[in-house]
Amino acid sequence: MMLQEQLSQVVKHSVAYSFAFSQPFSFYVDAYPMMQNQILEQSNILKYGMQHESIRMLQHKLQRLSYYDSSIDGEFGALTEYALKKFQQDHLLEQTGKADQKTIKQIIEKEENYYLQQLEEIGLDFVIGDKGDQVELLQEALLYFGYYRANVDGVFGDKSDQALKAYKQDKGLEIHHIKTEIKEEKVVVPKIAAVQVVVKKNIPNEKDGSTEETKKKEDKQKEILEADMPIQDEIKTASAPGLVANAKAFIGTPYLWGGGTTTAGFDCSGYLQYVFQQIGVSLPRTVSDMWNATKPVNQPSVGDLVFFETYKPGPSHAGIYLGNGQFIHAGESKGVEITNMDNSYWSPRYLGAKRIALP
Repeated sequence: MMLQEQLSQVVKHSVAYSFAFSQPFSFYVDAYPMMQNQILEQSNILKYGMQHESIRMLQHKLQRLSYYDSSIDGEFGALTEYALKKFQQDHLLEQTGKADQKTIKQIIEKEENYYLQQLEEIGLDFVIGDKGDQVELLQEALLYFGYYRANVDGVFGDKSDQALKAYKQDKGLEIHHIKTEIKEEKVVVPKIAAVQVVVKKNIPNEKDGSTEETKKKEDKQKEILEADMPIQDEIKTASAPGLVANAKAFIGTPYLWGGGTTTAGFDCSGYLQYVFQQIGVSLPRTVSDMWNATKPVNQPSVGDLVFFETYKPGPSHAGIYLGNGQFIHAGESKGVEITNMDNSYWSPRYLGAKRIALP
């Protein structure tokens, strides 16, 4: 349990902590989610027929864990009892339908793990101005752990940035929100300089009478170099509201070789085509065509396509980059899944990242 750690973080990161306890019950419960854990752990057994604020908190947690889908009203009715029994069954607890201390502790632990998993899956590299589902998930998780004290709006602003820095500091993680932008500039500049060197090196001597022919060669060399040069990531954004959420919605869908483009089963390109189609973007049918139709980037951002060379030379597999070194794809063994790019299989097969112009 991280309850004591969470409460200490509230003290550390929120000047409103002492003020909160002078406010009505509902204020500090909603403003500081981890306080719900403390209140629930100190509650007596919650059971059918009861009506209390603690039951509202219990319903909220069961809803977050996908066991309760009715209204959060603080009344312990038949649906709340059913949700508890289902949770107890799934976690090998006695199926009483009552929220005893053992059940409550298990619920709190599962909810905590849920938010920790969110932080692991979305990655922690954001910059001011980022928007979308990934930012919203980050805000929800940081709110739960006592770092974020503002509206969950899906916009990465100063408060989100401060909360993320505080979380990283407590976890001993490196704070480098603009690392990607700096790295890209350092990579791009030498390649631009290379074009300039070629032009200078081939300045024609007007006395030799070959000015026109030399200029044609220079233009051709420059064209080749610029065509091969990756675009800077800041030119176009790779983020699109709903893209990552749509992609994750099909986790577990089985793999279907040779033409899977429906939710009954996907192959890798069919999966990408289907997910992007949901946000109004048409992709070519094959991985190689996707590779040819997209623009190279120096470092992948969330929403970019990442390509791999597997069973044949050239790009033969692709997925959507999620951040934090992870991508989601339709794999042959497990179907749609999230995978680390640096594992022993995918890392040596990585070809590069490409970007799609999103609406």
